[in-house]
Amino acid sequence: MIAPLTNYQNSLSAKFTSKPKVSSGLSQVFAAAIVNQQFCAMLLQDPSTALQKGYMGQTFALSKNEQDLIITIRAKSLSDLAKQINRSLLITY
Repeated sequence: MIAPLTNYQNSLSAKFTSKPKVSSGLSQVFAAAIVNQQFCAMLLQDPSTALQKGYMGQTFALSKNEQDLIITIRAKSLSDLAKQINRSLLITY
């Protein structure tokens, strides 16, 4: 017998409620870094300037805590930056 779809959906959504939400601003920062090598290099070398300049004329909607987090992390690669941000968000939330 197959369980009704609604029971499956209810149990599935309950499993993901403890995961911290990533802000759209953080998603935009990573998207810009993925598609543009220059922005990525600036984000890793001088994150404060990268966030101030934004990408293609658009600034990022980051909270003060998110900005501070990105600026204080010293990462050698984009994946390293993502790991450190994720680790920090897991501790915070």
